[in-house]
Amino acid sequence: MPSRQRLTEKIARTAKPTVRQYQLFDSVVAGFALVIYKSGTKAFNVSYRVNGRQRRYTIGQWPAWSVVAARERAKTIRREIELDYDPLGDREAERVVPRVSDLIERYIDEHLPKLAARNQADQISMLSKLVLPQWKNLLVREISPADVNKLLSNVAAGRHRPAKKLKRRSKPKSKPIRANRLGEILRKMFNLSVQWKMRPDNPAQGFHKRLENARERFLSLAEINRLSDALENSKDKRGADVIRLCLLTGSRLGEVRFARFEQFNLVSVVKDSWTKLAFD
Repeated sequence: MPSRQRLTEKIARTAKPTVRQYQLFDSVVAGFALVIYKSGTKAFNVSYRVNGRQRRYTIGQWPAWSVVAARERAKTIRREIELDYDPLGDREAERVVPRVSDLIERYIDEHLPKLAARNQADQISMLSKLVLPQWKNLLVREISPADVNKLLSNVAAGRHRPAKKLKRRSKPKSKPIRANRLGEILRKMFNLSVQWKMRPDNPAQGFHKRLENARERFLSLAEINRLSDALENSKDKRGADVIRLCLLTGSRLGEVRFARFEQFNLVSVVKDSWTKLAFD
């Protein structure tokens, strides 16, 4: 068999694997060859030199790539090489360009440890369930404001997990609050991506914020009395005191749980109590 020949489909089809891989070089395009691996897999590549360094660019496997299509691709690559362009170097550089999965991983490792444990868990859940399935393989620089709005719209409409089967005749439940929280996470994450030199701008900066309907529920007097009796009989005295303080002050549970004595003006509290007793 000659060292160089015009590659054809018949040659590609009849080439047999041996104990070592080998190449059949084309006589039409310099460096263009068919590689036959020991496993029997066959692929097309182009060999060339850049700054004295031998390079080999893989075009694709046969028969997914026909000989004619691979040869035309090889011609294009040779023209690029003549213009001092290194196609393999560009492919390798593309591999190190950060993807959204890389950004999320760094965000979780470097930013989330600064937050409360519950906040961390909630953000990780949203990023892994709502963002990664959609954007995992996309480059950070590819995400546009339109992509952000589309994702948040699907979350707000309850259509963010199409693989999840809904009950018959049931409609997705709208989640505008969750969409807003995810938008805030994305805005912070992409702000950090700008600082980390992953992209020049923030696609989530001006995300559309959905209207949130406030849900307030006030206990009736009978419910307050039942709660008071339950707190009185509770074995967890500290927990009962936390709930009582929330009822008296309207503070959030987390604020009361992590409050310190120096944050309370006990002198003012005692003074107000004596004043109230005096007028009563």
